[in-house]
Amino acid sequence: MSISVTNITKLYGSQKALDAVSLEIKPGGITGLLGPNGAGKSTLMKILTCFIPPTTGEASVCGYDVLEQSIEVRKKVGYLPENNPLYLDLYVREFLGFIAGTHQLKGNIAGRVAEMIEMTGLQSEQHKKIGALSKGYRQRVGLAQAMIHDPEVLILDEPTSGLDPNQLLEIRHLITEVGKTKTVMMSTHIMQEVEAMCNRAVIIHNGRIVADDSTQNLQHLATSKVLIRVEFATAVDSRLLMQIPGVAEAHHPISKIHDPVSNIWHLTATGTGDIRPSIFQFAVDHHLTVLSLNREEQKLEEVFQELTKK
Repeated sequence: MSISVTNITKLYGSQKALDAVSLEIKPGGITGLLGPNGAGKSTLMKILTCFIPPTTGEASVCGYDVLEQSIEVRKKVGYLPENNPLYLDLYVREFLGFIAGTHQLKGNIAGRVAEMIEMTGLQSEQHKKIGALSKGYRQRVGLAQAMIHDPEVLILDEPTSGLDPNQLLEIRHLITEVGKTKTVMMSTHIMQEVEAMCNRAVIIHNGRIVADDSTQNLQHLATSKVLIRVEFATAVDSRLLMQIPGVAEAHHPISKIHDPVSNIWHLTATGTGDIRPSIFQFAVDHHLTVLSLNREEQKLEEVFQELTKK
């Protein structure tokens, strides 16, 4: 196994950050680690990268124990923390050379630095100080330092946090490419990133794993109820929608939840039958214009919210 975690518990005083977590990740692919703030994601990553010890339990990376063989683990792991600590006064090429030295790389270090600069798309920025780079390029530098010693496992804590849409797409592409040859574990709050990049999703809540499956299977995990998306031309009161035969719940989609004038609704059926004819008849009876009406797969974001309810 690339990563093996057995009954890991981590206590900070009386607070239990991780509670008997067990997890195995085989070589290759990208695993998304999901959970609300304080769920224990970063704590698990810090244990796997030997920054902090577990209170109880065992963990290993590429067969090396994180407590007894931490130096060997560090050789096998590349780590990008959430806050991406960098030496802002160093030039990009200078910084990567310094990191290569800390890993005691042998051979052509300059060639390895040049290879990382090309892989992460830093050619145009390599002669600048890191402090002069945009956040997107700083993330690239962070990924380059995490990969410069050619680790088998890459652990990324919120690698796309704070990036603009263009930067996000570039980093997503880079991580996807890396995932073809390395085992990648990444945490994120952006469900679209998990759906786009990850083969597998592990959801942590209150220090415990509440779901672990392929992203496709997880979309069907929380509920098997039928979900209908309907958009009206004008506003409709939710209490009126609840009168439609077969409707159990009416709410705005997550992306529209803070938009009080949204005319888009998600209607959940009481059973597995198709309620679209009833919705259409409701619109006819109330002289409403339906702009769209379709059955939807449950989104991973909605599964996440359902599994991590307090």
